[in-house]
Amino acid sequence: MSLQEGTTRRVQTSFVELFNEALPLTLESGETLNHVKVAYQTYGTLNADGTNAILICHALTGNAHAAGFLAGSEYDFHARPDCLNQYSVMSKDQPGWWDPLIGEGKVFDTNEYFVISSNILGSCYGTTGPTTVSFETTKKYGRSFPVITVRDMVRVQKKLVDHLDVRKLASVAGGSLGGMQVLEWALLYPELVESIIPIATAAKHSPWAIGLNQAARNSIKNDPAWNGGDYVKQPFEGFSLARKIAMISYRSYPSFNKKFGRERAEEEGYFKENNLFSIESYLNHQGDKLTKRFDANSYLTVSKAMDLHDVSRDRGSLEKSLGSIKCPSLNIGISSDALYPAEEQKEIASLIPNSEYAEIDSIHGHDAFLIEFEQLIKMIGDFLEKKSGRKKMIAV
Repeated sequence: MSLQEGTTRRVQTSFVELFNEALPLTLESGETLNHVKVAYQTYGTLNADGTNAILICHALTGNAHAAGFLAGSEYDFHARPDCLNQYSVMSKDQPGWWDPLIGEGKVFDTNEYFVISSNILGSCYGTTGPTTVSFETTKKYGRSFPVITVRDMVRVQKKLVDHLDVRKLASVAGGSLGGMQVLEWALLYPELVESIIPIATAAKHSPWAIGLNQAARNSIKNDPAWNGGDYVKQPFEGFSLARKIAMISYRSYPSFNKKFGRERAEEEGYFKENNLFSIESYLNHQGDKLTKRFDANSYLTVSKAMDLHDVSRDRGSLEKSLGSIKCPSLNIGISSDALYPAEEQKEIASLIPNSEYAEIDSIHGHDAFLIEFEQLIKMIGDFLEKKSGRKKMIAV
């Protein structure tokens, strides 16, 4: 079976309110949020004792659409949150971001597992965040949305897992910011998590990654259209530039060389200012696309949560914190990742007692966990097989 076969199934985003005025969400900052809703998708069927679930955690601008094709009713359905509606239209006939890994006969086999993918707190794809209308003010939160952390995101996910009657998570997996959530799951709810698969991530955000995020946030805030966060239309120039900064960090020198070289839009006119290099056109396209499907205030909120991420905070040293994780762990690095280098993943693996390390060999940098599916399938498949003690054929 090819990577794209078996992906014709249609999926629907579901919504549930998990916190309300009677039971508000208390954040790590001490602030509270009422009427917290979560957008999520599920694939497969939960078994009778609720022990076959797998949670998939997404990255910064990702969402709950991890697999399958969105159902037709998701398109142009204006009662949905704006960004999710835009994403639905833009992603029509496109499979979810980890579709080659999730489905019947795939590594996260929906004949065996009940797979959950939820949109994180603070995002703009249906879960409560800056684009949500506050019940108190009847206006969008915007920049008044409180500071959140990765632990806050995971506590909301835990509430969703409880709502779905899940009693055990066979595994929690995700890359980048998703991997940060994975590590926090193992620390916050060790009794629930049977294994973890953190990919291309950080145990605590490095100065390198924080610096890149700061540059991206400043580009948004320095756009006059941002208007202190009180904008009607997305601050296109600043937000687009933020995405370009991020995209450069997501790839690598050899990846850009191979994909773009020094190609120009026109053969003639070497000195013409508007005769762009292919890499310039690519970055312009990526910047434009994100401004149409994501929200600038959500970007600021979630990227700041990433910078605050540190599993050792209030838990002692990094060695003590990661050393307390007892469940089996597969830590995956990427050979060319400049954002979260392979050395960082090796360190995480070395500090978790029951862990193993695997490395994706790729020129594509940090984004390789969204590209190199065949390698991921082999690594994750071997890990889950070893953990379960059952040998199975996996479609690749």
